Amino acid sequence: MAVEHIKRAFRLLALYARMDAAWLLRDTRNCILAVVSDLVSNLASISSVFLLSQRFAGVGALSSDEILLMLGYSSTLSGLFQLFFGGGNAGYISRRVGRGQLDHMLIQPLPLSAQLLTEGFLPVSGSGVFVSGIAVVAIAAVRLNLALTFGWVLLLLCYLVCGVAIVLGYSFLAGSTAFYRPKGGEELSSVAIDALFALSIYPLSGLPALLRGALLTVLPTGIMAWLPTCILLNKTEGGILPLLPALVAVTLCGLAYIFFSKGLKHYAKTGSSRYRSVGHRS
Repeated sequence: MAVEHIKRAFRLLALYARMDAAWLLRDTRNCILAVVSDLVSNLASISSVFLLSQRFAGVGALSSDEILLMLGYSSTLSGLFQLFFGGGNAGYISRRVGRGQLDHMLIQPLPLSAQLLTEGFLPVSGSGVFVSGIAVVAIAAVRLNLALTFGWVLLLLCYLVCGVAIVLGYSFLAGSTAFYRPKGGEELSSVAIDALFALSIYPLSGLPALLRGALLTVLPTGIMAWLPTCILLNKTEGGILPLLPALVAVTLCGLAYIFFSKGLKHYAKTGSSRYRSVGHRS
């Protein structure tokens, strides 16, 4: 049964990849503009921190090249999330719940989980930030003369997966509010995600321990780039820190599952309050 589920997931991913590629083939100009604009916007968003690190020869305990690696990691994580969950607001679940669009998914002959894990796949139009992030990581690795062993790359991939899980968990946890307050909670997922990524480009070195702890657990922006970068550069003291991204990811996803499941039960009883008689949201 598990093998069939995996095969179905790959078939669905291939379907959404073809649909995304169709945009490039039918509207090449606008598709390329969308990819390039994402790439330029991402590079502009991280340039301020990098230029600051260049001006002061680093920030906190990280040199300017190490800051560049951290910024590349943040961009890669953001791009990876957009690549797999950026389409159709699959990752921004509060919009679907708040707009009453969950009904469209519940009547499909597929489990809700299968739809949410596949239909946001945008390998063509959603690749701009991911490509730019990989490029920045590669440049930083060359400048730092990093030995890119199999173990190092594997650890990098594991932390990226944990980061995506953290973003999804935070999005679904915040988005569960939309089951009860559809209008007020419609944009909560986007606010939560934007907060995570907006703060992820800043190193936490030098912050008070209490504040740094809060930014590694309650609002885990430090896990989005700073902590994994420090671990990959062997700039941590070990202990529980290397396991913290996985622990936070499991905790957030677990809480999101609990609250989202309760929200679904509430939704089954009340339905959406945002549809008029002709089928449009209010």
